[in-house]
Amino acid sequence: MSGVPDRKEAQVRRILEGPYPAVPAGLAASAAARGARLLRRRRALRRFGWTVLLAAAVAFTVWAAAVRPWAAPAAGISPPLEGW
Repeated sequence: MSGVPDRKEAQVRRILEGPYPAVPAGLAASAAARGARLLRRRRALRRFGWTVLLAAAVAFTVWAAAVRPWAAPAAGISPPLEGW
């Protein structure tokens, strides 16, 4: 069995040796342009995400400073008035 070449290996060798298909003329330029567009889009989305996160953090800080949720709520009943 080891002396017989594998069918898949023979096919791969033929593909690697054989005539190469013609590459379209503007393929490299269009691939580079598409890559640049994808990078710009990802960069813009990342900036947008960070901006939204920063705005949320600022809004939370302002809300927390105004409401002060960590402070105990005021008692609903006032102490009795003495001295009258």
